Amino acid sequence: MSSEKSARRAFLKSAGVGLACSGLLALPTSSLAEPATAGVKQRIFDVTEFGARGDGKALDTPAINRAIEAAATAGGGTVHFPAGTYLCFSIHLKSNVTLDLSRGSTIIAADSPTDGKSPGYDLAESNAPWEAYQDYGHNHWHNSLIWGVGLENIAITGPGLIWGRGLSRGTGLPKAESPGVGNKSIALKNCHNVLLRDFSIRHGGHFGILATGVDNFTIDNLKIDTNRDGMDIDCCRNVRITQCSVNSPWDDGICLKSSYALGYARATELVTISDCVVSGSYQEGTLLDGTFQPISPDEKHIPRNGRIKCGTESNGGFKNITIANCICEGCRGLALESVDGALLEDVTITNITMRGAVDGPMFIRLGARMRGPAGIPVGTLRRVIISNVACSGALSSICSIITGIPGHPIEGLKLSNIFIQHVGGGTKEDAALVPPENENGYPEPKRFGHTPANGFFIRHVNDIDMSNISISEMSADARPAFVLDDVHGASFFDIKTPRVPGVPVMVLENVTDFDISRSNAVADTKLDTVVKKVL
Repeated sequence: MSSEKSARRAFLKSAGVGLACSGLLALPTSSLAEPATAGVKQRIFDVTEFGARGDGKALDTPAINRAIEAAATAGGGTVHFPAGTYLCFSIHLKSNVTLDLSRGSTIIAADSPTDGKSPGYDLAESNAPWEAYQDYGHNHWHNSLIWGVGLENIAITGPGLIWGRGLSRGTGLPKAESPGVGNKSIALKNCHNVLLRDFSIRHGGHFGILATGVDNFTIDNLKIDTNRDGMDIDCCRNVRITQCSVNSPWDDGICLKSSYALGYARATELVTISDCVVSGSYQEGTLLDGTFQPISPDEKHIPRNGRIKCGTESNGGFKNITIANCICEGCRGLALESVDGALLEDVTITNITMRGAVDGPMFIRLGARMRGPAGIPVGTLRRVIISNVACSGALSSICSIITGIPGHPIEGLKLSNIFIQHVGGGTKEDAALVPPENENGYPEPKRFGHTPANGFFIRHVNDIDMSNISISEMSADARPAFVLDDVHGASFFDIKTPRVPGVPVMVLENVTDFDISRSNAVADTKLDTVVKKVL
């Protein structure tokens, strides 16, 4: 027995040494308890413990910023917003800090001052000498409800609401450039490792989210119901936008940009947008409350944008972009734009449904606006694949437009498995129209006026393949389904269009290396050179 007891004592002794070395044994009881409790306190920072009232009346910004500063000073943690209404001016994000918006919590943007003297949001910082190269709002981040610059490992999560009630929408009064006026819900610049998840934004101002130079960026399960842009992803890399719903009748829903706001051209690249809904159909706020009240047809002043777009700011370009499994409702559909000297390449778009597109379901534009430093050459737009698109009830005055400019064609497009139903009604006079080149103008379908085609207007394009394309009209249309002008290398396969007596299916002008086969309304045809021809 004595030998067994000795062995047992030796085992316990050696085990005790091991535990002591790990810091879990051989420490005083008080020393054990204090770090454990302190660790919990350091990680969760309740804003009400720092003085926030959450009553929607008292200004809670100082208390919230104290909580964020405390979390950052402690090495990081979660700043928690219990259920309540928190009236705020500018909230300052910090590295390694998460804002947790619990269910029932609302951060409300306080009213912007109108006299230019009263305290309000942080002042818009200068972005000289680059400010002329992009819209005003893209030059400033501090004049926002929630902002951060040069940060890492930050997050805003939880099912709460951010309500930009007092923010300017960037136009009208209060003017966004006035001292103390805020015009963005969330603004981030030069940050990395960022997560935005599960919360909602209502009435977001000029931008619900403006992210410039943000890398390793995840946006997931957000609902945005707003009065201008939903989210602008500008000069960002490695971005995932998933399961988001954006209602933005006044402006774009999900918008990738590549401006000169950082002082140099930086591409937006390695981006996926998937399983999202964008809309221009509903009255503001009714997406969030679930009533989905439609905009009245009488409210013609509402442009009903709401689309998914790359552009217009396009100095740095767009590379390696995938858009998949998305729904476009009552908006302008899809737009790919390079007009400021950028390279736009390697883009795939698939599994898209659209209903009630308010102009061309697809807009692909290479232009020469050249808003940026002098001496930059015209950009390039190439290698784009669009497949599996179903569009119903589209307005037909403007069809899908794919156009470069003289001497600078779009290159390498493949479109397949596309069904477009439009309302029809185009006239012979419309069919005779020649849309302006608009080489240096703002890239927007309506700038080209009514189109001479009801399906696709294709101009200044090299190497385009279109297969399994169906065009349907709800009423008779006197325009051809396709108009091609200055197109070289065009292959059409399995094309279905209405057969209208006296109306051609295709009009070709200055086209080379063209072929069409298995079309319901055009015999198999192969042409080497075409000056002008109708099919």
